[in-house]
Amino acid sequence: MILYQLQCELDHQFEAWFKDSQAFDKQAKRNLLSCPSCGSEKISKALMAPRIGKSVSTRPVPSSKNTTSTLDIKTTQEATELKKKLQELQKHITEKCDYVGNNFAEEARKIHYGEVTPHGIYGEATSEDTKELVEEGIEFNSIPWVRKENA
Repeated sequence: MILYQLQCELDHQFEAWFKDSQAFDKQAKRNLLSCPSCGSEKISKALMAPRIGKSVSTRPVPSSKNTTSTLDIKTTQEATELKKKLQELQKHITEKCDYVGNNFAEEARKIHYGEVTPHGIYGEATSEDTKELVEEGIEFNSIPWVRKENA
């Protein structure tokens, strides 16, 4: 696995994990990557400082195969807490806002230009739609949508 610092055409920076460098190249070429801030699909690698670790010989050897580091536990706990917060936000959105599906950009414009009574909406938009909304000065937020787990 490799961690890249990425940026979109609007200079939003974010990190993403890839299986290897070829996986990034393939996804970028097929426009499968998008900025979590604005939805832009024009993504490139940002400059990043290399993470140079200690040599293997200076690392302590775990006493058993089941040893988990404090860092691993903290990272897992943080990820679990973040997922829980995203699920709470998602629940609030689905309860309080109207789902407009792929018509998000069109409905956001209607609200922005006063064609309909302002109300909360959520749905999907293409990176092109989100770029146009940004250019028009229409405020919206993009959040990662947590898939419901099987019971």
